[in-house]
Amino acid sequence: QVQLVESGGGLVQAGGSLRLSCGVSGGTVSRYHIGWFRQPLGKEREFVGYFNWRGGITAYTDSVKGRFTISRDNAKNTMYLQMNSLKPEDTAVYYCAADSVRLGRDPGLYDYWGQGTQVTVSS
Repeated sequence: QVQLVESGGGLVQAGGSLRLSCGVSGGTVSRYHIGWFRQPLGKEREFVGYFNWRGGITAYTDSVKGRFTISRDNAKNTMYLQMNSLKPEDTAVYYCAADSVRLGRDPGLYDYWGQGTQVTVSS
């Protein structure tokens, strides 16, 4: 059973940076597509970006392009979401998700989910 554990959230001022981690157990991170999603308070879960394990192709939602970067460390079996130039509108609970076959912007495509980590950006 694949389990995902996020960490690295916290409170940061606008313009600051955070790096979220998504540790994978019960599976090899290099064999899973990884998606990052976020859910602002009172709103639906939304796509942030994904990492295609076949070739390492990434995609991001327009609002984070140029500011957020997804990467992978195979040795640590961990995915990362580097977030720079943070804005108050980035405030949300952030989730990583994994699937060995499916990949896309729809949260329903992913079988495995982490518990989420809170990111709060103050103005």
